Amino acid sequence: MTRDIYVSAAEAAALLREGQQYRHDRLRAADMITVEEAGLIMGVDDSTIAAWIVAGKCIGLGDPDGAMKLPRWQFEPSAWSSIQRIGRSLGTRDCWQIFDFLETPASALGGLTPRVALEQGMPVQRVLAAATAYAH
Repeated sequence: MTRDIYVSAAEAAALLREGQQYRHDRLRAADMITVEEAGLIMGVDDSTIAAWIVAGKCIGLGDPDGAMKLPRWQFEPSAWSSIQRIGRSLGTRDCWQIFDFLETPASALGGLTPRVALEQGMPVQRVLAAATAYAH
């Protein structure tokens, strides 16, 4: 008997719906802020925040309506200087990929999410090594 090793079209569609629902819910979470709010926190204008997103210096997550949301925690000193370096270690500027890495527990970091590891003072080099391993 041969077992099908691929997911069915229905299963694939269900997984995509779950991913879309996750993104929808995550963008509306309390720790997400607007470009304008990020500008106020950082003392810069909206266009600077937009340029930082394009350059990979900060994470900006677009929603289907075209609005941009940013996780507030990235502007904390523990994370701010590391976002661009983490993106480079992951080999991407895709904000959702960087965001997902930062919020996913990593065995290389003792089961902590990279974000929490940075908040707790773990050396950024260890988080960058985890990002490099995650990317390969």
